[in-house]
Amino acid sequence: MKLRDLREDRLLDQLLSRLPRGKSVVAGMGDDCAVVETMNRDSFLVLKTDCVVEGVHFFWGTNARDVGWKAMMRPLSDFAATSALPEFALITLMVPEQTEVRWMKELYRGLRRAAKRFQVSIVGGETSSTPGPIAISVSVIGFVEKRRAISRRGGKPGDDLFVTGRLGRSLEKKHLQFIPRIVESRWLTDNFSIHAMMDLSDGLGTDLPRLARASKVGFKIDTKKLPLTRGANINDAISEGEDYELLFAISPRYNDRLVRSWRRKFPNLPLTRIGSLNRKSKIENRKLPGGYVHFQQSD
Repeated sequence: MKLRDLREDRLLDQLLSRLPRGKSVVAGMGDDCAVVETMNRDSFLVLKTDCVVEGVHFFWGTNARDVGWKAMMRPLSDFAATSALPEFALITLMVPEQTEVRWMKELYRGLRRAAKRFQVSIVGGETSSTPGPIAISVSVIGFVEKRRAISRRGGKPGDDLFVTGRLGRSLEKKHLQFIPRIVESRWLTDNFSIHAMMDLSDGLGTDLPRLARASKVGFKIDTKKLPLTRGANINDAISEGEDYELLFAISPRYNDRLVRSWRRKFPNLPLTRIGSLNRKSKIENRKLPGGYVHFQQSD
């Protein structure tokens, strides 16, 4: 069996089920971030690593500052999904020896600018030669207050599903310049009881089923209500990925107050109810067109 036959989620299920899990682990493999207990009684330690690879997340010729920005912001988007605050980052660079020094300096300008946006200190890392392609891995460490920590696993039947921003056509520009929804997620957990949350990096068609599986529930969405980027269609919004918006589940009793308060706090950022969670049902849980999946066979 090859990786293309197994695909990403099934591969991870097979690999990770054999890993020991310490008693201090609150959320580990299969969630947006690793969340662990420390000596601090009020908060959890939060860890995340992510990467961008040439030919997958960007192409040669892409502005190096944009590549650096995206490399830093990808793990920070997972921090947003956990409602965590990032503090420190480690950068691992894997580049061919013929790479121009000027390109590397521009890459680091993007990394620094993105880190500064959320007051993250770049404290170290590693550099390695490779025959290609270029790959940049960013590991981030931070914290989240215990009362505000969110995972994918808390969704309940009857919860409403909301998404921030607009979906689709992100590959045209947004995926290189997006801003993680850390401010918005912190506001949400400070004012409401959010049951489950994740960021939409692989597309609604892949990520929503992941949230539902983690919460052991089903879902039903109204595709006509999906907030579309100008020029995007419903299939783009479901399948393309790289949106880096928040998807979260909340009790419907908070809806009116949530919508009113959100409009006052974030008047330029849409918040849209797209459906709800329910008990698993073969009728209501028809498969969505898939989003991006690593190791997926091309049709």
